[in-house]
Amino acid sequence: MQPHKLEKARDARIDMTILVDSYDEEERAMAWYTYLASALAFPFAARCRAKRAVSPLQIGDEVEVIGVAPEEECEHEMFVLMRWERHTLAVPLSQLAVTDVDDKTRQAVEDWQYWDDDGDSF
Repeated sequence: MQPHKLEKARDARIDMTILVDSYDEEERAMAWYTYLASALAFPFAARCRAKRAVSPLQIGDEVEVIGVAPEEECEHEMFVLMRWERHTLAVPLSQLAVTDVDDKTRQAVEDWQYWDDDGDSF
């Protein structure tokens, strides 16, 4: 992803609200998982913004996100669930741009993508 400009308010929210008291990789992963599971309003519409080798989505594909992937799938990256053919498939949240969502969902997705795009990791 493209580097982004520093957003002090977003950085403060991430550090003081989402990742507060998270001292190692496991705690940061759980903090992000908990934040996203509580902030995202499902289902919501999204569009693929980036090609990823782990996902069948192509740039511009529109999908309906129906939930957060199981916790064990989110230990190294945040994944969300969508319907794919006759199955449910987990895709990276970083791959999606929200399209028609409430403000809280938009902020949560953008918080994750800001943090992830910056090269931060668990």
